[in-house]
Amino acid sequence: MAKVEFSAVGRRKKAIARVRLVAGDGKITINKRDIDHYFGLETLKMTVRQPLTLMNIGNYDVVVNVNGGGLTGQAGAIRHGISRALVKADPELRPALKKAGFLTRDPRMKERKKYGLKAARRAPQFSKR
Repeated sequence: MAKVEFSAVGRRKKAIARVRLVAGDGKITINKRDIDHYFGLETLKMTVRQPLTLMNIGNYDVVVNVNGGGLTGQAGAIRHGISRALVKADPELRPALKKAGFLTRDPRMKERKKYGLKAARRAPQFSKR
């Protein structure tokens, strides 16, 4: 018998998360580590769990491979991926997830450094003399 599995990709900044929802009891595994060992901050754990708590879903195990970016970007990418996988599992969840803003890809990226400047917008110190 085939396992019921829904997969999706979530992105934020430079982070890319490949998410799989597998029938289970609500365990979240990120890069083969438990969520409590991967994320130290409680706010990041809460960010990852937001789509599941909003929809009151606990009958899926979440298996995630994430790379790139920092911890905050990775948490946002995982949330985006979980939301997209939930919509694949049950299309009726889409309006609520869309209203909460979990299906929207956050477009904010790091701005590139420009020539003549020290950073993206930081100009060299001005001296009158």
